[in-house]
Amino acid sequence: MKHRLHTLLASLGLAAILGLPAAAPLPAQSATDLADVCKSVGDAKLGQWASFDATGAGSGGGTLRLALVGTERVGDSTLYWFEVSFAGKDPGRSGTVQILSSSLASRSAPPRALIVKYGQQPAMKVSGEMAGMMGEKGRENTQDFAARCNSARVVGWESVSVPAGTFRALHMTTVDGGDVWASRDVPFGLVKTHAKQGDLALTGRGADAKSSITEKPVDMSGMMTLPKR
Repeated sequence: MKHRLHTLLASLGLAAILGLPAAAPLPAQSATDLADVCKSVGDAKLGQWASFDATGAGSGGGTLRLALVGTERVGDSTLYWFEVSFAGKDPGRSGTVQILSSSLASRSAPPRALIVKYGQQPAMKVSGEMAGMMGEKGRENTQDFAARCNSARVVGWESVSVPAGTFRALHMTTVDGGDVWASRDVPFGLVKTHAKQGDLALTGRGADAKSSITEKPVDMSGMMTLPKR
């Protein structure tokens, strides 16, 4: 399972989604605009979803969907089920990862549980410390999400046309030559991205998201052992 999870995370491009690469210093006059937009990037309300055409990233292309599909109370805290699903042109690269966490914006909030469905394989669930360790694969090239967004270099506001329509989006560039167009009016903030990992273009959005995994997952937590320290 661990090998399959790592392969799926790579196909979904989670590192590119969950953290923007660090960029050059921000021009002072753009600080307010950037801070405002960064509040929406990576954020969504329960039921919201955004779908994208995805190209490159070694996946052969396909459709990516981000969604907030559920909540769960643990003690005094509310945790959120964040779903990333990818339908690839190559069916063998299709799958869904659901992440239970208090926040997707920071590395300081590791996943409390993961549900993974890879291709036609049964859905599998991992909880506890093992989920935190395995979830790090999706964040291994990221730092604090908000810090990375707020350190991007602003190009300016632009009118961007994608399959979902035309949006007024803030254009940001990254130190490795990537470009991100973000809008407060879109769940998770992303309208369009262009980077060496691949490109995304918004195709749809809504507020009626349900879990893509309808079967009861097999609980793998008791079948896996942590490595000795």
